[in-house]
Amino acid sequence: MLEPLMSPASPDVALARRQSLADLLRRSARRHPGRLAVADAAHSPTARSRTYAELDEDVTRVAGALIARGVRPGDRVAVLSRNSVDYVRTIFGVARAGAVLVPVNFMLGADEIAYVLSHSGAVALIAQDALLPVAREAAKRAGGLRLRMVYGPAPEEGWEPFDSLLQVDVAEPVEPVVPIGPDDPAQILYTSGTESRPKGAVLSHAALIAQYASCVIDGGMTRDDVELHAMPLFHCAQQHCFLVPDVQLGASSHILPGADPAAVLEAIERHGVTKFFAPPTVWISLLRHPDFDRRDLSSLRKGYYGAAIMPVEVLREIGERLPDVRLWNFYGQTEMAPVAVMLQPEDQIRKAGSAGQAALNVETRVVDADGNDVPPGEIGEIVHRSPHAILGYLDDPEKTAEAFRGGWFHSGDLGVMDEEGYLSVVDRIKDMIKTGGENVASREVEEVVYEHPAVAEVAVVGVRHPSWIEAVVAIIVTKPGTAVTEEELRAHVRTRLAAFKVPKAVAFVDALPKNPSGKILKRELRDRHAALADRIPGVRVPGNQEG
Repeated sequence: MLEPLMSPASPDVALARRQSLADLLRRSARRHPGRLAVADAAHSPTARSRTYAELDEDVTRVAGALIARGVRPGDRVAVLSRNSVDYVRTIFGVARAGAVLVPVNFMLGADEIAYVLSHSGAVALIAQDALLPVAREAAKRAGGLRLRMVYGPAPEEGWEPFDSLLQVDVAEPVEPVVPIGPDDPAQILYTSGTESRPKGAVLSHAALIAQYASCVIDGGMTRDDVELHAMPLFHCAQQHCFLVPDVQLGASSHILPGADPAAVLEAIERHGVTKFFAPPTVWISLLRHPDFDRRDLSSLRKGYYGAAIMPVEVLREIGERLPDVRLWNFYGQTEMAPVAVMLQPEDQIRKAGSAGQAALNVETRVVDADGNDVPPGEIGEIVHRSPHAILGYLDDPEKTAEAFRGGWFHSGDLGVMDEEGYLSVVDRIKDMIKTGGENVASREVEEVVYEHPAVAEVAVVGVRHPSWIEAVVAIIVTKPGTAVTEEELRAHVRTRLAAFKVPKAVAFVDALPKNPSGKILKRELRDRHAALADRIPGVRVPGNQEG
């Protein structure tokens, strides 16, 4: 056996070679200390902004204060908040402390949040003041938290103000020396799979930084970008395709708490925004808003979308009304940190409906059940090989092994590759519904519907909708001798799940279509009940979706 060429690196060598999220901000601060790093985009007396030098100092104070409060390298720190400058401080402060960030969807209920806190083993929770009631209840149910903090004033007993982390009596704080390896976990993001409970996808520092390179190079990003961030930062896409790459480049970021169309259009004009990402639902809401033609949007040069394919008629409308904007489609999933495939600006119309080609640091194939490539034009499962990929699912070696069988990450999506190597996503093996930029696991909704005493059988599917892209609907068979209304069923689900998971329409049928083995034919249900979309109103603001 050959002896290793080198012995393990000494701590000093490892520190000198460290490449982690903790290092990206510091390097940009040294290159561009006076450049705007991040600011509240909303026009408000309380709006805040930080240069790169100021943000770097804030983050060092946050990291040091977390360590002083007992947060150790590898500890999990959960954050439950809408977008804010404090959220950005938290992303980098937790990384600089060597801890692991657990972003939590702020639209979840207390039970759902408690599961994430418990499963991740979080020792700390940082919550926005407006979300304190649900955070308090979730923390009570989860237990195990050593530290509770809140963004905002006047926290109640047991909750410390986040601003106290910044009020360290040191004029120039010293960055803590924390060993961070490339494959050390950086974040745990919870995915909405087909199971009733989400899985914790563990992303390493190396995976995220490899993904940033793909985004920057294939996504045409530069240090001169001025970006507006309106989609939730708990989403892998907004945080890891856009915010952190902006920080690595030294670009400027403006933060909105949500994607209200009027606020987005106003912010683009006010701040001279050059770059913006949103799912198709939000792009559609901007085009339909009366302020679209009243605002000066001439600064905008780069547009990005994902989570669903942009309807070709909307692509054409964007081209006509924003002729200077180049568009990219980003396709992937949390397990790929998240981008895997991109459709470039020059291909938007020529390859309309396509997800594009594999990104810089990704190999993508379409395979059969035995892992063999299928011929161009034939349907198979989409698989990837890339340093973007997760380390695995937290505490779930069986699901990890299944996802990575054969040395490729199996996406669970069905696709077709054309003769030029462009991928089109045609269906999902995992029965996922993507609605308004959010992922909804049909089985999770079905399990709640089944708890109603009048329900004998239910299938939850997504039907195509002009602004939601997909809308969650429930097809129900009731028990003999019982009666229930659509609103009663929706109200029942609303008490148990986040609003965006509540079916937007319900249909009652005598029987569900099934194959000979008893499996419900959901594709047939989607086709049969497509007209339910006509009963569903248009898109509301993502992040404030009603059931």
